[in-house]
Amino acid sequence: MRAAPAAGLEIGNLRKHLAVLLFCTVLLPLRSEAAKTLARTPPFSAVPEVRAFISEMHEQHAFDIAELTREFSRIHSNAAVLRAIRPAAVPELQRSWQRYRERFVNERRTSNGLRFWRENAAELARAEAIYGVPPEIVAAIIGVETEYGRNMGKFGVLEALATLAFDYPPRADFFRSELEQYLLLARENGYPPLSLKGSYAGAMGIAQFMPSSQRYYAVDFDGDQRIDLARSSADAIGSVARYLQLHGWEAGAQIAMPANVDGDPTALLSADYKPRLPLRELLQQGVSAAVETEQFGDRPAALIDLVGPAQPTEYWIAFDNFYVITRYNHSTFYAMAVFQLAQALRAERSRTTE
Repeated sequence: MRAAPAAGLEIGNLRKHLAVLLFCTVLLPLRSEAAKTLARTPPFSAVPEVRAFISEMHEQHAFDIAELTREFSRIHSNAAVLRAIRPAAVPELQRSWQRYRERFVNERRTSNGLRFWRENAAELARAEAIYGVPPEIVAAIIGVETEYGRNMGKFGVLEALATLAFDYPPRADFFRSELEQYLLLARENGYPPLSLKGSYAGAMGIAQFMPSSQRYYAVDFDGDQRIDLARSSADAIGSVARYLQLHGWEAGAQIAMPANVDGDPTALLSADYKPRLPLRELLQQGVSAAVETEQFGDRPAALIDLVGPAQPTEYWIAFDNFYVITRYNHSTFYAMAVFQLAQALRAERSRTTE
């Protein structure tokens, strides 16, 4: 007779457990999603500044106001984009050449780069013949940017650019211009503005071109009558090479070489990385190179430093082609990672094809 209450108690506990399970697996996620929805900012179409931008796009480029308003009604300010673009709270965390190099110059990117080179050897060779940019430099840029197309970004390009254009004052003018270029690019190529994914900053495709760069520098390198930097490795290869050529790449010229410095180099460091001093003059002011420099004569050069908290600063002598790489990304860390990954690709390809 005492078994019945015990069975009832077990059934009651089971019901409680089921109720808790239902709450945790079904109701709690729904409440979380509802909270997120309530916490979202208004759609961009409700922002006066955006409505003014839509009117400008209508007046300057004949965009349909109702259509653009519908597009902007489907996107909101993206907090993840704003978090990604803001500088780190502790500035020194951004300034470690050693940590930066480990991310981009490593065995994985080298092995994947060799595979990319083998698969696209004809296109890389043709790009060098037309634009003068070596295959390893083009491959290294694509490797640093997206690891050969594996990581092209997961942000909606329209939402990312709108967020930075209207909610990030430090660079609002730049991103508003890129937003304009993106809408023009989408219209010219016939794809919906909401359809493309890219980086948090709005860069797109295998080579991570910003919209303005794609409109001005990209090329249909595979000859299919369209430029597709997201799916065509050939288009990406040709576009990278053309971009570098149009920014001053000199075929066969030196890029950079390691240097030693006697004394305080502060006065010799180039703030914008632009080579200006003749190499001989730089060498007369306490800078020495690890290789023979007579062949370089009075070629313009710049002294750059690669700093890091864990190791002594590295000094390099950089030439015009190094500066050209910084036009792709205005960072000496970036340009040096491209240069060193390119060196690794060239050395490994030479070794494996001997």
